[in-house]
Amino acid sequence: MFKILKKSKISSARIGILKTKLGRIDTPFFMPIATRGVIKSLSFSDIEKLNPDIILANTYHLYLKPGLEVIKKFGSLNNFINYKKPILTDSGGFQVFSLSKIRKITNEGVNFKSTYDGSNHLFTPEKVMKIQSVLDSDIQMVLDVCIDSKSDYQTTEKALNITNIWAKKCKESKKKFDPKNKNLLFGIVQGALNKDLRKKSLDDLMKIGFDGYAIGGLAVGETNKEMYGILKFLKDKLPEKSPRYLMGVGYPDNILTAVKNGVDMFDCVIPTREARHGRLYYFTNKNLRGKFYKTINITNAEFKKDKSAINKNSNIDELKLYSKSYLHHLFKVEDALAMRLGTLNNIEFYLELMRIIRKNIEKGVL
Repeated sequence: MFKILKKSKISSARIGILKTKLGRIDTPFFMPIATRGVIKSLSFSDIEKLNPDIILANTYHLYLKPGLEVIKKFGSLNNFINYKKPILTDSGGFQVFSLSKIRKITNEGVNFKSTYDGSNHLFTPEKVMKIQSVLDSDIQMVLDVCIDSKSDYQTTEKALNITNIWAKKCKESKKKFDPKNKNLLFGIVQGALNKDLRKKSLDDLMKIGFDGYAIGGLAVGETNKEMYGILKFLKDKLPEKSPRYLMGVGYPDNILTAVKNGVDMFDCVIPTREARHGRLYYFTNKNLRGKFYKTINITNAEFKKDKSAINKNSNIDELKLYSKSYLHHLFKVEDALAMRLGTLNNIEFYLELMRIIRKNIEKGVL
């Protein structure tokens, strides 16, 4: 399922291959966010141009809309959205975290109100695995309790204990809903910024046994230094022969540092969210030294008459043919094409970043 091809001699970075039922994925990799079954503003012909090996969708949102009955009619989420490659589905734990005012957590599961119509719902580990079995996603996540990284010891310990109880139930339920074990299941290491609790969480998960291990509860309020401290602490404790997934991270320099600490998988809303607000990412150098990228705000007045291409180095025709001036105009008149072009630019940047990272590990310079 997961094979390490090469390990760096100067860091903990590694390159490998993760195999799922729908394809082979070169690691380290980045998953563009398709929360509701769509990367905002992009068609799947756009996604074919970008050619990611895997995308991420969200169990919580897809359960609420369009609902399981719709997806059942198609047989899987892949069929519903007409996407042929692997999909990872998050369990909805982070969404539950962000809905703290309208949910209640117990050992049984989490009660919450729909953000669409206010209706009441209960997510248990069993229900989350049933939903993901309907979605038939290649990689599935256990239900977890995500808390603020600055939480106190008692709050953190309670959250990770519930998470690990749920993790065991998720694995037991998966046997029922996926008897042929077609899809992968990942546990989620919690523990906020407390290293002892992080180790306890990981040790408990390893006793249960998962196909891969995610690091959750980071990029939710802590500094980069604090986040890197946890990654450095965990890098030699996570199972070496299992894929490691840092959830919800992050900026390009965060990803580079995490790769150096042995992380294989990433996702984040940054490239798509910032694109929709006119913030575009570009490389300043591809040796990844120093400040290797820059961002511009295309809505700034300096780009009003800029005749240069949106991205002259892009593999996407529209980004080479349209000018920055035109994109500036599209944002000013709030045309949907603006968001599409910005999103294409930023996702292409992130996918290229991962290709460069893999190449540099192969060359022995990362």
